[in-house]
Amino acid sequence: MQFLRGDFAGRAAPQRPPWALPESEFLARCDRCGDCVSRCPTTILIKGRGGFPEVDFSAGECLFCGDCVNACQPGALLQTVDRAPWSLRAVIDADVCIAQRGVECRSCTDPCEPRAISMRLQIGGAAIPEVNLTNCNGCGACYPVCPVQAIRVQPVELQEAT
Repeated sequence: MQFLRGDFAGRAAPQRPPWALPESEFLARCDRCGDCVSRCPTTILIKGRGGFPEVDFSAGECLFCGDCVNACQPGALLQTVDRAPWSLRAVIDADVCIAQRGVECRSCTDPCEPRAISMRLQIGGAAIPEVNLTNCNGCGACYPVCPVQAIRVQPVELQEAT
């Protein structure tokens, strides 16, 4: 099954709902009831590997409404004032992005509420999208609208490693 997911070694940690506890603690507390999945208004939470909830941005974006946290009776999701929902940020793959190839496309900028994606003008060419990681909240609104799937929403740690 891992082979079909592209995770040949089974090491890629799935993206958990916002405000999830660290992975080991999350797995210990989550009872896989699915209440967080059924309460998500944008339906981005799905039952993933082992029945644990995961985020699927192809369905939409996270509104950070907290409905999943309120539904989580075991306490695997914990929303506090000083705790960020997650450390996800958008990344645009320049090799796949059609704007990088001279095609006018601004589909990722329109749904970006925090205005984390802006277009850098090019003389004699199409504007190029750029992500301001400081403004990006990792909501995933840019992901499903990209016509060529050039956007990934991934943990900041992975972005710093590349």
